[in-house]
Amino acid sequence: MELELRFFATFREAVGQKTLTREYDSDEMTVRDVLQELEAEYDDLAGAILEDGEIQDMLTVLKNGRGVAHGDGADTVLEDGDTLAVFPPVAGG
Repeated sequence: MELELRFFATFREAVGQKTLTREYDSDEMTVRDVLQELEAEYDDLAGAILEDGEIQDMLTVLKNGRGVAHGDGADTVLEDGDTLAVFPPVAGG
């Protein structure tokens, strides 16, 4: 399965680029599976996305432009060709 992964703001800095294309051997990946692998691979992401296996409240994760929080959250199933975008918390004033 091939996925396009997109990162924004501090997550882009942690990964070192805006977009990654990844091949996964399994055809049964969830958002949690992908995010756990990213946290394990990039030290600056470790503990920044998931908390106890769930997406941290202040983050936005989109599958093909739709928020996964409004569906199955971290259990959202991914399919070949999907795009997963990860946004850190946004603050302003």
